[in-house]
Parts: sequence; structure tokens; C-alpha cells
Amino acid sequence: MMGDRRPLKWRSDMALDAHLVELSERHRALDRKIEEELARPQADALKIAEWKRLKLRLKDEIERLKHELSH
Repeated sequence: MMGDRRPLKWRSDMALDAHLVELSERHRALDRKIEEELARPQADALKIAEWKRLKLRLKDEIERLKHELSH
């Protein structure tokens, strides 16, 4: 049925949900990497700063997707 768009939206929402889960897992993995690096005696500040920037970009994308799913 061409007029019924719900199945397409449902599939789209499912894809967004899956992407959201993937981004959240990447965010948590970066958190662990940062904590591990900080625990080292001579932590690499540049690595940590790069990972923190990436983590912030992931958080922004997660929030954008959550907003998209809620509307």
C-alpha cells in the first residue's frame, strides 16, 4: 500500500535504535580507554584529548538521534 507509511517509519526507527545502541557502546568503550590511559604512569595527554573530543561528538550524535526518535 503506497499510502501507508507506518511500516517504513517503523523500520526507520528500528535502524535508528540500532545505530543509537552502536554509538552508545562506542561511547562507553572510549570511556574505558580514557580511564585505562589515565591510570598509566605517563598517560598520553594528546590521545586522551582526542578520545574526549570523539566521545563528545558521539554524545552529540546520540542526543540528536534520541531527539529524532522522540519526534
